Amino acid sequence: MRFIRMRTAKATEAALVAIPLALGGLASPSHAQDAPPSPSGTFGPGCSALSQTANTARDKVVEAAAAYPQLSQLVSATVRAKLGVTLDGKPDVTIFAPNDQAFQKVTVSQVGALLSNQGQLKKVLTYHVVDKQITPNELSKGSFTTVEGNKLTTSGSGTDFKVNGKANIVCGNIKAANATIYVIDSVLQPPS
Repeated sequence: MRFIRMRTAKATEAALVAIPLALGGLASPSHAQDAPPSPSGTFGPGCSALSQTANTARDKVVEAAAAYPQLSQLVSATVRAKLGVTLDGKPDVTIFAPNDQAFQKVTVSQVGALLSNQGQLKKVLTYHVVDKQITPNELSKGSFTTVEGNKLTTSGSGTDFKVNGKANIVCGNIKAANATIYVIDSVLQPPS
């Protein structure tokens, strides 16, 4: 008789645990459809095109960017604008880094005008810099004040994000010693 009571008690305990678990599976689908998780490592269709041998986690941002041949025009513009020391001296920044293809979209006359006007070049380049490290979780509906002073916005989900509704993040969440880098496919223009 004692054996039957113990067996009944264990069956009752198991039922008390199983019923809430089973009912939890009946939750409405609207609660079950959360946003896709944000990536924790690098992400994006352009990451495979970047040098896989570069390990930039210990490099300051300008040296880290220089490790990627696809960012050579950005690095050259940064040096020309004399922003290297400034950017490397900041403790935590995010760089929305236009790749070389982004610079190819800009007309020759626009590039010439930028390169001949150091003040305007600094303005455009610092519009790509935010004075904090932005995580992928913050990109879905972000609004950030740039070092230049104006705001830029980010939107998207999963691994598909845009900056200012136009520039695609082609490779994101690249780590440098003092920065997070998001490679984009367009040069951003600050509001006039």
